[in-house]
Amino acid sequence: MKSQVNVAVIGSGRAGMIHARNFARTVQGGRLVAMVDPVEDAAKAAVEELGIDKYYLDYKDALSDKDIDAVVVVTPTAYHKDIVVDAAAAGKHVQCEKPMAMTEEECLIMMNACGRAGVKLQLAFMRRFDESFRHAKERIDAGEIGDVVCVKSLTHGPSIPKPWMYDITKSNGPLAEVSSHDIDALHWYSGSYMSEVYAIAGNYRCPDAEADYPDFYDNVIMNCRFRNGAQGMVDGAQGVLYGYDSRVEILGTKGIIHVGKNQNYSVLTCTPDGINTPFVKSWQNLFIDAYRGEDQAFVDCIQNDTVPVVTGRDGLEAVKVVNAGNKSIIEKKPVVLEDK
Repeated sequence: MKSQVNVAVIGSGRAGMIHARNFARTVQGGRLVAMVDPVEDAAKAAVEELGIDKYYLDYKDALSDKDIDAVVVVTPTAYHKDIVVDAAAAGKHVQCEKPMAMTEEECLIMMNACGRAGVKLQLAFMRRFDESFRHAKERIDAGEIGDVVCVKSLTHGPSIPKPWMYDITKSNGPLAEVSSHDIDALHWYSGSYMSEVYAIAGNYRCPDAEADYPDFYDNVIMNCRFRNGAQGMVDGAQGVLYGYDSRVEILGTKGIIHVGKNQNYSVLTCTPDGINTPFVKSWQNLFIDAYRGEDQAFVDCIQNDTVPVVTGRDGLEAVKVVNAGNKSIIEKKPVVLEDK
């Protein structure tokens, strides 16, 4: 077993820095050795905060570094396929942020590249590592609510999308950027992948996108059927402003489980002016421990030579649903997913 896994994080944005801080400070058996960012000021700021001295502007230079054992890919989705394929060819283990890629074909190329190279490929669906989400899965597997009948997952994000996200051909839309985690949660809790989806969407909060990107949507509802016969629903929204909202409901034949919280603290203030409780503002603090668990699991699977907790197949199935959902929105009809 390798005593220490040296990691480079490719991308120093919000999520990239969460992963980087984990590997720099808290992940046992893992060590952050380099950051990669094409913007030099961003790369320098990252390594200064993290207390390391190595950064690269081109990810290919990092892949040539023999001291690096593994990479975490935290770039815009359109670049994932090339980076993961190149990392596999260089013999580096890979943790890839969601969405895995733009298309099913890209996902398959990534999976095959990692398989041929004999390197690990873990998808970064961090909710699977959240204590509450994991506890719910344990209760389901223990049979406490009987057979799963329906899973509903909701994610509302507070911030207005960045302009590059308006182009669905480049971002795959909110179903990818916001709802990928919900899709994976539905797969995980139902114990099955989706076989059919029907989605409706609209742009309610982003008037700047209307003229140039008429297909952009910031609100989406998607109903689905699973291969095992269960049902599901995804509720996704961007730019809601009120806070970050993430909740799941799992209905079984014998009961129901509710997962998630939206209160930042377990504090309720009552005054003559009304009742108030602080709302969660960002996914960055709500799932901070889940990110830590995810990064630890990545190192553990490398050191112990075990199958990653979240596999490339899980990432592929989520991308498949995103594309089917976007097709359903455009065609205004249900879309059947092929089992490849």
